[in-house]
Amino acid sequence: MHTHPVRSPLRFYERRGGLSTLYRADHRISRQTQGFDSSAKLGQPSEIFATYSTSCPSTPPPHARGTPSPPRRVRSRATAPCDNRLRLLMQQRALAFPDADDFVRSVSPFRELGAYEWLWAQPGTTVKKLAEKFRARPESLPSDFVPHHLAEATAAQVRDLLAAKGIGQFGVTLHHTAEYPAALRDAEHPVELLYSLGTWNFLESPCIAVVGTRRPTAEALADTDALIRGLVAADWTIVSGLADGIDTQAHTSALDAAGRTIAVIGTPISEVYPRANAALQERIAREFLVVSQVPVLRYHQQSWMQNRAFFRERNVTMAALTRASVIVEAGEMSGARILARAAVEQARPLFILDRCFRDPASRWPHAFVEEHGAIRVTGAADIVETLRGVHRDR
Repeated sequence: MHTHPVRSPLRFYERRGGLSTLYRADHRISRQTQGFDSSAKLGQPSEIFATYSTSCPSTPPPHARGTPSPPRRVRSRATAPCDNRLRLLMQQRALAFPDADDFVRSVSPFRELGAYEWLWAQPGTTVKKLAEKFRARPESLPSDFVPHHLAEATAAQVRDLLAAKGIGQFGVTLHHTAEYPAALRDAEHPVELLYSLGTWNFLESPCIAVVGTRRPTAEALADTDALIRGLVAADWTIVSGLADGIDTQAHTSALDAAGRTIAVIGTPISEVYPRANAALQERIAREFLVVSQVPVLRYHQQSWMQNRAFFRERNVTMAALTRASVIVEAGEMSGARILARAAVEQARPLFILDRCFRDPASRWPHAFVEEHGAIRVTGAADIVETLRGVHRDR
């Protein structure tokens, strides 16, 4: 049994409920319902409740201890509610379930990842088409579309492929489970499943995306470093895409400043791109969090040209996972503009560093300010001041 922070497990979930048990590839532990203390601070172990109790502890009545009860006058008065967090947790959860059968229904991430991978492996599947399939049946899980024997066989393929790449443990987060970020549904075509390496609940901290061109100027890298250090000092978690250039600088500066950083990558969790960032990706996975929405089997079935689409979709997901986005430097054709557009569509604050406006041939920064309400800033101080008290409790 493990405690928060969760580090790369596969888990069973109660549908729309909490964690139920740890999944291990060699066997399944017998299912035992547990609850987690939602008030735990980031990085601190949660309190685990092994059983649910609906009664409050009390001392035995006097007659049960062998002494007669003295006569007393009974009067009507308001009784303070029992100080039992576990009972409150049960009451809150019970309200979230339409019926008792739904409350005890469990979800196997092993089967669901297999079903999701199987759906993705079908010819013609795209992010948009898959999102439309689930939008038509909003309460469905991937296994509702795929026979269980196919789902489990596909999951075994994925497990073996990842194991061959050195990934022994990894996280799977599903829609309709407690740890799935509700903000992901703000995306135009939200993903139903995410893979992860590291500590998932870093996503519960205030996160801000910082991205830019893969071919930055030296001045842009210096501006990125100063920006990141200012945001880290204000307790923001830095999220970026682990690409060359601005992304790499953002992650590196966050680590150098003893801050938190999350990588949202455009490849499966078993792959590294660019290869030069292998050590950086491994460190972020070990100390913080690496997230991927890329289906493992589909990625290995198609060419690198086809797989480029996953990098564009990664930017949309990154915008959804964060509370605001910052563009440091980007040209007219930069992928950073995909994130900028997604941030606007998802009603997230979008900040564009002043240096983007200095190129007279670049019109996109002006268009985003004039037409979409983006905010022109000179550095971290402007961003921190704008976001002070805003979106911190999202």
